This record gives sequence, C-alpha cells and structure tokens, in this order.
Amino acid sequence: MSYKVSATCLKSSVLAVSLLFLQPVFAQYNFQSLDQEWQAKQKLLGKDAVIMLWKDTLIYKKETGDFNAKTVAPVASASKWLTAALVMQFVDEGKLSLDDKITRWLPEFEKYGKNYITIRGCLSHMTGIEDEGKLLKKLFQRKKFASLEEEVNSFAAREIRANPGTDFWYGNIGLNIAGRVLEVISKKKFDVLIKQKLLNPMTMRKTSFTTLDASAVNPSGGASSTAEDYMKFLVMLLNKGKYDGKQVVSEESVNQLMEIQATSDKIKYAPKAAQAANYTFNYTLGSWVMQYSNGKAATLASPGLSGIWPMIDVCRGYAYIVFVKNLLDEEMPDVHIALKKVIDEQIPSTCN
Repeated sequence: MSYKVSATCLKSSVLAVSLLFLQPVFAQYNFQSLDQEWQAKQKLLGKDAVIMLWKDTLIYKKETGDFNAKTVAPVASASKWLTAALVMQFVDEGKLSLDDKITRWLPEFEKYGKNYITIRGCLSHMTGIEDEGKLLKKLFQRKKFASLEEEVNSFAAREIRANPGTDFWYGNIGLNIAGRVLEVISKKKFDVLIKQKLLNPMTMRKTSFTTLDASAVNPSGGASSTAEDYMKFLVMLLNKGKYDGKQVVSEESVNQLMEIQATSDKIKYAPKAAQAANYTFNYTLGSWVMQYSNGKAATLASPGLSGIWPMIDVCRGYAYIVFVKNLLDEEMPDVHIALKKVIDEQIPSTCN
C-alpha cells in the first residue's frame, strides 16, 4: 500500500514540475487577439480546422469541428516541401548535386533532346516542359499511370515550352521527375524511400505517400499527414535540420532549401494560393517566400490545395500550421497573412 501511495505521489510531483515548467512559456504570450482573429476568419477557413504554433515548444493550439491535431488529411502541394527535403538528404550523402543533369539517371529525356534539365530546375519548377496547369485534366491524366516511372517517362515526350531555368511554371512535373531520380538511385519505390529516410527519423508515423488505389505515387502532391506530424517537419527546418537531437538534413542543405530560385519576373504561372494583394511570392526549393530580410527568405510556406498552410518564420523562430477541410481559394493567402500579423505582435523579430 505504501508503495502505491509513493508511486502516486511521485507521478503527481512529476506532473506538477511539468506544469510549472510549461507555465512560464505560455504565460509570456497573450493570444487573445489571435483567438479573435481566428474566430473572425472562421467562415473562410471552415468549421473543421486546427491551428498550431510552435516556438521552442507548442505555444498555441486551437481545434474546431471534426478536425484535431491528429486528423489525417491530404496535404496536396505541401508534399513538395517534404520531397525537396528528401532530395537534399541525397545531396548530403554525395549521391547527387542540385546541378546534376537528370539524364544521368533518366536516359529517356536525352532521347527527346531534353539534356539540360537539372535537379535544381525540377525542384524550382523551371524544367521548361509543357504543362497546361489545369487541375482536373492533370488528375485525370495521372489515373492512367501505374507507376511514377511510367508518368515521368511521359514527361520526356512532351514539348518544351521554354529553355530550362528561364521561366517558372508551377505544377507536378519537376518534383515528380526528382522523385523518380531518387527511385533510380536508391532502387526503392518513392513512398517507401521517403518513409524510411525522412518521415521515420522524425516520428511522422501518420504521414504517407502510399496510394490506396494502386495508382502512381505522387511526390508533388500525394502525401497525407496530420497537423501534429507536419509540425515536426517544420520544427526540423527551424532547428537547422535537427529533430530530437538527430541531424535529419544538414544545416547547409536546409539553407539551400530556403534559397530563392525563382523571382516574380520569372514566374509565368502560379496558383492563387501563392498570390496576395496582387503580388506573387518568390519560390525556393519546394516552398514559397512570403517575407524577406536583407534579400533572403525570412518567412516560407508550402500551401496545398487541400487547405493546409504550413509556414516558418526564420526571423521570429516560430512554425505555424493550419489544417482545414475546405479547399484553398484566392482569399486564403490574405487570411494567413492577417493571422501572422497578429502572431508577430507577440513574437519579436531577431533580424535587422
């Protein structure tokens, strides 16, 4: 009996210490204005939504409707950031470089005279390959492919719209080519590969690129995840590639992921989710640049059509994610900019 009492007391003491430890972290922020802004934007966001904010620890979370931090949902184009990070792991291992030509692994492209497309061009949507940009047609086309290899080989036969590296056209082509290159190098299917190398080390157990209908895996937009899982990826980026003491991606590679590749003058097509107040965001490798400091990316986001909006602010050292059931529309960038403005009032910038 005395042992049970002691054990109970010990558990209570640990809980009390934990609460005391967490209390100052939450006490230093006043997110009443954020609560109000979130409520004001609820109609646009939809009733099923979750928002999480992390700075050194979780400092804010709100869940509404049927969504919570553990709800699994498609993340659409937010998959691109994950795929770009996986590519950088291969760069870290010396298995490829960003300026390698894809024909080194995919001879099909050489057959069609596409000799100058690089891995960098793939991750920054500057392959120059014809892409109509019509979502429904793309979805229909993907259904006919049984594998990523088959889909990527079809890209090789397409017309060239522009010289590689000269203009930006947002879509699935570049990231899926990069994903196929990784399959050839590793001799593993993309969904298995990214699980083993990127997702498992960050304990992103509910995140997957595996399809349920036996269709081709989609590195550009085929992931499903949770707000809680994807936040781990954002934390890794903020921690210069480290997660839970493990160096998942090198600091140098994280810096590369944040380097601007396509400025607005090169952007020929971008979705409405990348435009706010008549301004189109610049692009890095897998993410959009929303704000800058001394000409460098300070705030990056990789929104998906499914309504997810993952974002990091390097200058303020926080990560932000919103999961919703509604599809993105042209008002969403301004919604997230408004929410961010309220958050920024509580968290000062460390950049000049």
